[in-house]
Amino acid sequence: MNSFWTKILTETILRPKENSNTHVNDYSQYALAKAFRELKINVFRTLKDILLVAAGIGCAAFGLEGFLLPNNFIDGGATGISLLVSEITTIPIYFLLLLINIPFVFLGYKVISKNFAIKTAIAITGLSVCVAFIHFPEVTHDKLLVSVFGGFFLGAGIGLSVRGGAVIDGTEVLAIFLSRKLGMTIGDIIIVFNILVFSAAAYLLSMETALYSMITYLVASRTLDFVIEGIDEYTGVTIVSTHSSEIRKMIVEKMGRGLTVYKGKRGFGSHGERNDIDIIYTVITRLELNKLNTEILKIDPNAFVVMHSVKDTKGGMIKKRALKH
Repeated sequence: MNSFWTKILTETILRPKENSNTHVNDYSQYALAKAFRELKINVFRTLKDILLVAAGIGCAAFGLEGFLLPNNFIDGGATGISLLVSEITTIPIYFLLLLINIPFVFLGYKVISKNFAIKTAIAITGLSVCVAFIHFPEVTHDKLLVSVFGGFFLGAGIGLSVRGGAVIDGTEVLAIFLSRKLGMTIGDIIIVFNILVFSAAAYLLSMETALYSMITYLVASRTLDFVIEGIDEYTGVTIVSTHSSEIRKMIVEKMGRGLTVYKGKRGFGSHGERNDIDIIYTVITRLELNKLNTEILKIDPNAFVVMHSVKDTKGGMIKKRALKH
């Protein structure tokens, strides 16, 4: 490995981890090779996240401009509030999308992470800019088609953004925050929030518009779940790896999550049980799933990871603890 790449790996991967002034020549070839693999993962993941968020912005903007805005329909969540306020005032929708989601970005910084908040701020800004300067043609004025396909493209856009590690509608961040404060489920909080939005739409616009908008929201919600592979509010993750101690340290120190360690044995085929191993189990929100997969891949690309939907949780360290620096 030439000196150029050695210097890049030292400055970007190795020294930040160790917080030291170790000389370039003090690192072994194994450490440099491991750092190079981690750098490739970081670059690939970043490019993939950018493409997913960009595709999400495009889908959501098309759903808004091609279906919902020309027909005065709204959606649930922060996007629905933006559409509703835009309908009863002269404030442009692109400005409201940015303004109403600002509190959710700050909340995301507190509840999820700094990286998530930055990605979300960029995604929401990108959606506002796209709606302001890129104009999609109107597709149809049929109310049923508008409510169904407007919700489909909007839900697909939000789902793609979530898979890219960001959101373009901050309602879910608010629901996660309130669920920890009030003891309610995330689903219940979102339902209550949207009941208020659609009630306001029925009063300020019309009952028919509110009913069609509810169809839009339901389609968007189901599409979002489909795009992110049916992941529910929480995801239980079981990890079997020979590098369990490093993964355990990453989950606790880097992600600020609690975990449970089981003692188990590995075995496959005709070999039967062999080799004692620590099995890690943790529960995270779906907004953190992207980060967890990336960090596991950095430590052990051959780790066996099983994920399953968790409707809700009670007790334990579900609430993210404050990280100590």
